[in-house]
Amino acid sequence: MNRPASADARGRFDPRGLWPYLLVAPTVVGAVLLLGYPLIRNLLISVQEFGMGELIRGDAGFVGLDNYREILSDPELWEVVRRTLWWTLLNVVLIMVLGTLVALMLQRLGRVMRIVVTSGLVLAWASPVIATTTVFQWLFASRLGVVNWALTRLGLTSFEDFSWTANGTAAFTVLLLIVVWQSVPFVAITLHAALLTVPAELYESARLDGAGAWRIFRSITLPILRPVFGLVLCLEIIWVFRCFAQIWAITGGGPDQATTTLPVYAYRIAQSLHRYDLGAAVSTLTVLLLLAVLIPYLRQMLRQEAEE
Repeated sequence: MNRPASADARGRFDPRGLWPYLLVAPTVVGAVLLLGYPLIRNLLISVQEFGMGELIRGDAGFVGLDNYREILSDPELWEVVRRTLWWTLLNVVLIMVLGTLVALMLQRLGRVMRIVVTSGLVLAWASPVIATTTVFQWLFASRLGVVNWALTRLGLTSFEDFSWTANGTAAFTVLLLIVVWQSVPFVAITLHAALLTVPAELYESARLDGAGAWRIFRSITLPILRPVFGLVLCLEIIWVFRCFAQIWAITGGGPDQATTTLPVYAYRIAQSLHRYDLGAAVSTLTVLLLLAVLIPYLRQMLRQEAEE
């Protein structure tokens, strides 16, 4: 019979067995405080009547699921949900495809060029979100923006003084470019690091057997790196789904709410209407929707790993 790690051969308590738990305890406690408390607090506000008066007086009353019934009966919510899912799908597909291509390119570059490209990726990734967003605002400015100037010089005169944020599709495109630009470096660097763990002998054997680049990627690279791909995919879905700062800084959810996603929708309700209870309800629904998107994929990924 196996003895617990904290007991010695005579069954006496051995404090050395607690050492691993003590090492991870600060991380666990920090995660509970930084993630658990805000989540519980948000859930509590979502079942209270919590407006500006309650924020000042501190006497919020319990209303049960009334806030959820009110927000779920709003037709605008379902349009925002559809837009958020579409926004997440487009971004994640572009990020994963471009990130994978850049990672494969890094694998083929020489040492000097690989260092140069990797340094550029790290700088782009490390740049603050608001700073990068401000640069894109300058690039796509209607009169002094480089993008409009370049397109006009190419003969596309319709882009002269064109306002990218006044058109829903154009504003959506600008936001898409910003998020992809900020996300691709993380995916590329992570996948490149994972590619370095694949034995070179596998690639050499496949090439000797006449396999092309696509067949090598599909039969060797992808199966070996599936756990890493799955982890990166989940992280990108979470990051894009909750994206707020770029949208709010560029468009504020406009024009005509064409770029309003669930985080922006929750913020506008809470700050503009001072209905913090409804904003908390939308935030809770956002978390539940994100879990509904991620859990089936996570279960499939864990099942595949168990079979292997």
